[in-house]
Amino acid sequence: MGEKNCRKVGTVYENKAVLFLQNKGYKIVKQNFRCRQGEIDIIAKDREYLVFIEVKYRKNAYEGAALEAVTWQKQQRIIKTAKYYLYITASKGFEQPCRFDVIAFEGEKIVHIQNAFTS
Repeated sequence: MGEKNCRKVGTVYENKAVLFLQNKGYKIVKQNFRCRQGEIDIIAKDREYLVFIEVKYRKNAYEGAALEAVTWQKQQRIIKTAKYYLYITASKGFEQPCRFDVIAFEGEKIVHIQNAFTS
């Protein structure tokens, strides 16, 4: 599958993840935040938490499970990107509780892991 096609499929599943989160009461703050450090698929509010969400899709387990694609290295890039996002958006003296979630699609099955990793 070409990069353009992968990006198109990724966008479809990111949008499905947004609907899933909204149905759970999350407020979407930003989609596809990009900077030099990396990219965060979805940034949302869940009650008092600011949540940084990675979305992964696999058509089937042939290429490995979707959750396995969120490697330690990927987590470190997401953490650095989240820190940068907080740096450019946070009010001085205001500490916001944050967490990192992963939403994995395997076919049409959805798995949401809250607090999937820590910084």
